[in-house]
Amino acid sequence: MAGQHTQTHLRAIANQDGAAILDTKAGRITTLNSTGAFVWQSFKSGEGIETIAERLVRETGEPMEVVREDVADFIEALKKQDLLPG
Repeated sequence: MAGQHTQTHLRAIANQDGAAILDTKAGRITTLNSTGAFVWQSFKSGEGIETIAERLVRETGEPMEVVREDVADFIEALKKQDLLPG
């Protein structure tokens, strides 16, 4: 799965409050809230959109269709910023 590739230009610090990702190639820091950090870390570790969305639905009680679309859109945005492998 694409989420398992290593991106050596990224350095991250993550905790229960979120994450800060340093992109050494672009010279930029991106901060994520706790939900964004959860999605980013889960996708990087090889989980698919469906699995990530299911876990968030269990946590939040939000409708699956909405959560799935939000997760997919967020992952695409991270890929466009080169924070996840495309």
